[in-house]
Amino acid sequence: MAAGGVLAVLLAVGVYVPSAAGAELPQATVAVSTPQVAPGAAATLDFPDYGRGAIGASGIDGLLGTSGDQGRFPIASITKVVTALVVLDAKPLAAGEQGPDIRFTQSDVDAYYDVLAQDGSLEPVSAGLVLSQRQALETMLIPSANNYAISLARWAFGSEDAFLAAARTWLDAQGLTDTVLVDPNGLSAGDVSTPSDLVALGQLALASPTVASIVSMQSADEPGVGSFTNTNELLGMSGIDGIKTGTTDEAGACLLFSTDVTVGGQSVTLVGVILGAPDHDVLDEDVLDLLDSVTPGLHEVTLATAGDAYASYTTEWGETATAVATTTQTVLTWSDTPVTAAVNAEPVESAGKGDEVGEVTFTVGAKNFEVPLELSAPIDDPDLMWRLTNPPWTR
Repeated sequence: MAAGGVLAVLLAVGVYVPSAAGAELPQATVAVSTPQVAPGAAATLDFPDYGRGAIGASGIDGLLGTSGDQGRFPIASITKVVTALVVLDAKPLAAGEQGPDIRFTQSDVDAYYDVLAQDGSLEPVSAGLVLSQRQALETMLIPSANNYAISLARWAFGSEDAFLAAARTWLDAQGLTDTVLVDPNGLSAGDVSTPSDLVALGQLALASPTVASIVSMQSADEPGVGSFTNTNELLGMSGIDGIKTGTTDEAGACLLFSTDVTVGGQSVTLVGVILGAPDHDVLDEDVLDLLDSVTPGLHEVTLATAGDAYASYTTEWGETATAVATTTQTVLTWSDTPVTAAVNAEPVESAGKGDEVGEVTFTVGAKNFEVPLELSAPIDDPDLMWRLTNPPWTR
């Protein structure tokens, strides 16, 4: 071979080999597998055909269902739940604490006789009686003593007017703008709310350890007052642990109620309300029927299981790997809420085992849940022979 030819070959090799070895690699081909997640079975709620109501569940946005007119309506003694929470907002009590002593005066005796004249529920009081804050709350909430609601409001805020102003501020801060109080106990038809506000109120009550523990008590015995039982006769039935009864001519029989049910591996708190029942015997039966109709509509749906494959990678030089879910993701759903999925698998040339390469996004109703995807095996670079036999201009 002539010297020039040898030189040309050497130059070609000297240029080509480094160029081929260092040239950009083609990305792996990605094949995505979009999962199909079947929704749960549809549910039909068994609301009564009178009055109005609503029910919600922890972990699920909005309400599960409603019945009747959803506008403002008298709420009777459910008002006392607001009173308890507003008083506790001003005078907090930790779980199990008794709080400061309250010394009752002649004005509290006068409140007793005012309630008596209105034929409202009440409990004995005397000038000089001393109860702890918690004992007074128990006397208000368990037997629904209207006079103790007045006494607590005056004790915490100095006057009923000051209490009502504080209640308005508190209600607005909680987003309960459709709830209006004109007294602390619910005797007035002007104490009104909506079913949706009341479900939210019930959830706030359960979030207060003091209120939640009191409304679940079957009975209590307070010094100077005596023993009394809870007006909520459903306590302990179907797991019901609260929250508050109410009864007036304008409101009818009312119940704000709560219970915990197990769905798959999780506990779900239900909070519901029914207003305007003909009496509490009818109301109690209908609440149990409603709860029986809710449970079958709650589903724990597995969106993804750790190790499930959602995409596969293949390179031109024979490397393969799958993109798998890093975690197991389950979600609580209601009725036949639709579930859709979208897979994003990022392009790669090479990567290590366990490298994150995208995610699968599940849309459940209006909520999104993202599950990261990682490689099940490494995608290694090709060897020199493949690089040399696959010129850069063919990649």
